[in-house]
Order: sequence, then structure tokens, then C-alpha cells
Amino acid sequence: MNELLNFSEDELLAIRLSFRVAFWCAVFILPPSVFMAWWLARKQFRGKSIVEGFLNLPLVLPPVATGFILLLLLGTNGIIGKYLNEWFGIKLAFSFYAAVIASMVVSFPLAIRAIRLSIEMVDPGYEEAAKTLGANSLQTFIRITLPLALPGIISGFVLAFARSLGEFGATIIFAGNISGETQTIPLALFNEIQVPGHETAAFRLLLVAVVFSFAAMSFSEILVRKLHHRK
Repeated sequence: MNELLNFSEDELLAIRLSFRVAFWCAVFILPPSVFMAWWLARKQFRGKSIVEGFLNLPLVLPPVATGFILLLLLGTNGIIGKYLNEWFGIKLAFSFYAAVIASMVVSFPLAIRAIRLSIEMVDPGYEEAAKTLGANSLQTFIRITLPLALPGIISGFVLAFARSLGEFGATIIFAGNISGETQTIPLALFNEIQVPGHETAAFRLLLVAVVFSFAAMSFSEILVRKLHHRK
């Protein structure tokens, strides 16, 4: 048991980095996820199915392919990345920010789906009633829609956090596997599996990943149940 709890410095670095990446991923992804979820839940427009398909693409694309697309777009010589580098001196690929961006891209569809479901369960009649009392669209959204959809919004945040903890494919391609910089739990686990005799270290990281991912998903499910019971 003592050996299982004896984390090395590199393992602790990977765990801390995973939580930093997951936290910032969930924070940055929340505002656009709420907006897109509301837009898809409340608006009807031509080409909506195409927009939904595009937003959900990271769910079905191989994560490695997603990482390669990010590299083509935001790499130092990428379509957008070369201008960021030339004009502003910003290099995103193979950095902490690349790990956050990769996690954001793969987590975005999950956050949208959870939040959209919650918004769709808000009775539009409440919103119409608020507008008849003089509230504009923004006031209605902030005072009526957001509070009623709050469990789903929190659930979307937690899902994005949990998905980020398990992100591997897009991260290793776009951010690399740099200890202390981009090496999260899945990448550190991958390294340990490759080395004979490091099974205990691999199991420690696996245990951390399972425990925290399970806790996050359980919390998300509890919020969804509360939402259904309230309705």
C-alpha cells in the first residue's frame, strides 16, 4: 500500500498539470458552450443540422486526427499559427496552452449537449412571460433561462473537466508529451506503460484517473437527476 501511495515528482507534476488543464479548459469553454447551447435550443434556421454536425465532429473524429487538424491550423507553420507567430510572437503548439486548446476542442460538444438539454427543459412560457413584463432578451436570459438551466450548465462544466482529464490523442499531437509542461496523467501513464518494471507507477496513475473521473461523472449525474426531479 505504501508503494502505491509513493508518487514520484514527475507523477505529481502530471497530476497537478492535468487539473490545471482541466480547470482552465472547463472555464474557457463554458461561455461559448452556454451561448451555442441556447442558440441551438431556441433558434430554428436553415443549415442547423450542418452546424450541429460540425460542432459534434470531435465526438466521432479520432482524437489524433483532431490534434493533427489543430496542428495544421495553429502550429508554428499552420494556417493561423504562422500569422500569430509572425505578427504577435505567439507560439501555441507544444505548450501548456496547446494542451488546454486540445482539451477544449474535444470537450466542447459534450458541454453543449448537457447545457442544451437543460435549456430545452426550461418552459419557453416563462421567458415569454418575462418579456411581456418588459424584460428584454438579455435580461430574460440572465434572470430566467440561466437560473432554471443552472444544473445543466454546471453539469456541462463538470463533463468538460472530466473529459479533459482523460484527453490523450489530440494533446499528444498538438501539445506533445513534455514533462512539467504538457504531460498530463494519460500521457504520463502512456510513458510508464512503455517502460518494463514501471507497472506500479502506471497503476498509481490509472487509479488517480479512475477515481477523479468517476467522481466528476457521478457529480454530473447527480445534477442531471436533480434537474429531472425538479421538472
